[in-house]
Amino acid sequence: MKSLPTYTRWWRFKRFRPDAELPAHTVDCPDCGKRTDIPRLVQGQEAHCPTCNHEIVEVEGNPYLAPPAFTATALILMVFVYSMMFVRVEMVGVVSILSLPSMMKMLIVQDFGFLAEVMFALTFGTPVLFLLLCLYVYTALLTERALPALFWATRVLVRLRHWIMVDVFFIATLVAYIKLSAVAAVEFGPAFYLMLGLAVMLVRTSVSIPQHWVYYKIQRILGYNAIQTASPQRICCSRCLYFRDAAEEICGVCGADLYRRRPHSLRVSLAFLLAAAVLYVPANLLPIMISSNPTAVEINTIFNGIVYMWNDGDKLIAVIIFCASILIPMLKIVSMTVLILSASICRPLFAAPKMAVLYRLTEAVGRWSMIDIFVIIILMSAFHTNIARVVPGEAALYFCLVVLLTMLSAYYFDPRLIWDRISVSDGLENNEQR
Repeated sequence: MKSLPTYTRWWRFKRFRPDAELPAHTVDCPDCGKRTDIPRLVQGQEAHCPTCNHEIVEVEGNPYLAPPAFTATALILMVFVYSMMFVRVEMVGVVSILSLPSMMKMLIVQDFGFLAEVMFALTFGTPVLFLLLCLYVYTALLTERALPALFWATRVLVRLRHWIMVDVFFIATLVAYIKLSAVAAVEFGPAFYLMLGLAVMLVRTSVSIPQHWVYYKIQRILGYNAIQTASPQRICCSRCLYFRDAAEEICGVCGADLYRRRPHSLRVSLAFLLAAAVLYVPANLLPIMISSNPTAVEINTIFNGIVYMWNDGDKLIAVIIFCASILIPMLKIVSMTVLILSASICRPLFAAPKMAVLYRLTEAVGRWSMIDIFVIIILMSAFHTNIARVVPGEAALYFCLVVLLTMLSAYYFDPRLIWDRISVSDGLENNEQR
């Protein structure tokens, strides 16, 4: 076991509370599986794995008040963002005043209900549920009361963080603006500017919730100590990072399934990846956007649209769409293939720390491919008259599924399997040398 240094985020405003600390204990890193001794942590400190540099444990600088404050601010901003004008588009005397609810309604009216559901889930439903659950969990921590379904609320809370895409939608709006401003007069409404604040608050709320510390405090409220001594007869839960008896099927601290390695991780991850790879073909071959006016109809695939924008002088937007729609999905499919093969049938192509970085990058960038889908939604909402009309093509559905499936493939992949494979390979080589 290795002991590791702690890092203090000294720039955070901290109101010191003696009950906000985390005692010294032992955990298994969820990224590499190495057993590590964690020293006592106080407010504003975090501990990283000395093997893979993954942030294992953190205590927020203002652990009881910061998350609820960010959450309350985000909820207030969300009310304004979804009730005020988002953008105003005027072309040839025709004015379109768009709000986020009106965009979703337009998708439903034009029989693109799936895209409406995706937009609703990723930019409204998931953020609202995340914020409400955050208030619920921290109300329990502040009042020191074991509220009903507290474990369920905490589990869902920490998992929803990966599926909030308000920031992606905001960047997509800027990309769409470059295209819109070339043919129409565009005026951003208050909701657009407030969305930037909302995106920042959502990110800040997400990073201020240290689930390891939260579960420790919940157990203290219930009168239990979550910390147990590490031993071969105990398993470190991959969710809450507390050791539990191996006989348990459900973790007694967080209620998650208890296992040393995620069951069938490679099979499930590979299944999602193969489905994404198959759908990636029609996503690139079929039309993703159809533009029409009284004199012409323009049918674009992803690649044709990028070439058209490049030749038309919109080089910046062409590069952004190329990265989001072609480069990132393709690299994610390739990198997940490398990761799965490295963890299953062959020795990893790179050193374990580099493979860990590859996995983290793959997991982090996948959501940004949704920029293209959000751009199409914005353009379709702006151009929906006989003078100018934009509708999604068949590829929009396939591409959206590719993004979601690759995210699921990365989510169900257990990166500890790579380190296990390297350990086995090194052991075989040492035996051969002897």
